Amino acid sequence: MCHAHAERIVVRVSRISLVATAIGTLLTAAVATGAAEATPAPTAPRYAPAMVAALARSLGVSEDAAVARLDHQAAQQNELTALGRAGVATDGAWFTPDGTLTVNVSSAAAAKVRDHGLAARVPQRGERALDRIKASLDARALREAPDGVTSWSVDLPSDTVTVHVAPGRTSAAAKSFLADAASHGSAVRILHDGQRLVPQATVYPGSRMTWTNSGGSWVCSVGYGAHDSSGRQYLVSAGHCVADLTDLYYGTAHFAKGVQSRYALGQRSVDMGIAQVDSDDSIATQVGTWGTGASVAVKGSRRAAPGAALCKSGQTTGWTCGAVRSYNVSVTYIDEHGGPDTVVTGLASSSVCTQGGDSGGAYISGNQAQGMTSGGPKGQQCSGGTNSSGSSYFQPLDDALSYYGLTLNTN
Repeated sequence: MCHAHAERIVVRVSRISLVATAIGTLLTAAVATGAAEATPAPTAPRYAPAMVAALARSLGVSEDAAVARLDHQAAQQNELTALGRAGVATDGAWFTPDGTLTVNVSSAAAAKVRDHGLAARVPQRGERALDRIKASLDARALREAPDGVTSWSVDLPSDTVTVHVAPGRTSAAAKSFLADAASHGSAVRILHDGQRLVPQATVYPGSRMTWTNSGGSWVCSVGYGAHDSSGRQYLVSAGHCVADLTDLYYGTAHFAKGVQSRYALGQRSVDMGIAQVDSDDSIATQVGTWGTGASVAVKGSRRAAPGAALCKSGQTTGWTCGAVRSYNVSVTYIDEHGGPDTVVTGLASSSVCTQGGDSGGAYISGNQAQGMTSGGPKGQQCSGGTNSSGSSYFQPLDDALSYYGLTLNTN
């Protein structure tokens, strides 16, 4: 069984308050009392300084430029929302490297898109058609995991379904899968640049979110807190972190128990799951930055468009940043302990660097929670700095909240 990592900050509220943040100094606001004269409160920054600094280093730009990029992306996503409210039918949208939001749309509606300050493209295929092709490949893969085919997803900029194949020997199942993929002609790109993927878990004692089973002691990182209509509190996690439905610990303190998971080794899987949080514990509504600055408040879970800036907090690599790549990604995870391969669907991909033990950790774009680490390339090494380059896959949070009927806890 593959498992991952725990989050770094735990603050004792009643017994423990588990925070999806880095371990380190907890900052509390000092409150001045008895002041002779009222002084204007300083204006709160639009974005957490730690996120701005990390993003600036990741992009190789100034912090002012990083803020401008976040502002520009947020404004464009608001315009995209306004288009939908105005009844304009779109067929996918993504940010180009220069930060422009491009929208797939019919030729009749292109002018309306441009009137909102966005770029318009009339695609040959578009997201809905590509989703159908990708669904057919999912169905093929779920009959037998295509070992050697590392991932396949809708790639909006190229208007194709892109298939990544690891170098080396290809299994019979993979050859059959690739033949099916090639039958779609130019709608599918096959790239031999993949790296074998694993759910990012490590087996060692004494980490941040731990549990034990017959295979030993496991570690993951803590994701997001949410509640149901009755107010019961849950941890929303990568499914493989709670697949055994065992008791979960922060250090030696019990804080939750796994109750549902859609991940099963060697079977068709979705990497989402939940654990019920103990009544005297809570998960904080901010994401930690592992000593790089103040924590980042969670304001919502609006999905960021491909190309949007993204950071993640995890117990192995800390605070790393990059960008969203694609949604609706399917991957083949190998099992490092001799078990069967597992095909996982419904993921998102990113250029954020992660390593084993980061699984379950929190991805955030601006103040919008995005998801939890699922996996990444086997043997990938991150320097631990925020500008580490790499790749990873995460379970979108909004899909998990919808599936389990939960509401995100916000700050």
